[in-house]
Amino acid sequence: MQERIPAVSLFGVRVHAVSMDEAIRYILRFVQESVPRQVVTADSSMVVMAQSDSGLRDIINRAHLVTPDSIGILWACRRRGIAMPERVSGVDIVARLAQVSAQTGLRLYFLGAQPGVADEAARRLRQLFPGVQIVGCHHGYFAPEAEAEVVTQIREARPDVLCVAMGIPKQEKWIDRYRHVLGVPVSIGVGGTFDVLSGRVRRAPLCLQRMGMEWLWRVAHNPRKFSKVLLLPRFAWMILTHQKAIEVVCDE
Repeated sequence: MQERIPAVSLFGVRVHAVSMDEAIRYILRFVQESVPRQVVTADSSMVVMAQSDSGLRDIINRAHLVTPDSIGILWACRRRGIAMPERVSGVDIVARLAQVSAQTGLRLYFLGAQPGVADEAARRLRQLFPGVQIVGCHHGYFAPEAEAEVVTQIREARPDVLCVAMGIPKQEKWIDRYRHVLGVPVSIGVGGTFDVLSGRVRRAPLCLQRMGMEWLWRVAHNPRKFSKVLLLPRFAWMILTHQKAIEVVCDE
């Protein structure tokens, strides 16, 4: 990056202090520069996972943009008096990019989730944003021996932005492994975004999102998320018991 982006380090995990508008601006600039880059949407559970997964931590810290994708990260920063503008989630990023695509022809590719889910998310976005350019979809349940074929399909589709929904940390590691082979200007890990955009999973009401209780809604509607949610109390405990856990840093 040519300009310096304000960032914080949470237990050695870098997160950029960007708003949604700023994140979209950086992503579109990356597309124009056409150099393969990785964008990470970091939530509290990812910060906890990175404490015992050095590979994941290194990927996050090498990423070209890391957005704050949880109320927990905002809370941790604000209680230390560090400015963090707002939550910048994978769901909202993809929706905004779809809107931009309908206006500019930005080419998107959806990879991940169960068979049919990415396709349904694409269908709904086409209804919402007529003209959106979603140039391909592929589910995330392919065997290792099929990876080469999936990579070839993505390369041939020539997207500007690849949205990968395989869950943490698989999606981050998959992007890191194939980013240069794919040649896609921007690859983003977006977690359960396609489940939400397809209508398979309802997003929490806005009031719960603002209260930071979206995690409770997710568990109530998908008990399989319980193991991930168990990381949230650990994150809170880490923040409360380590006074020097967060520091302001800058990125190039």
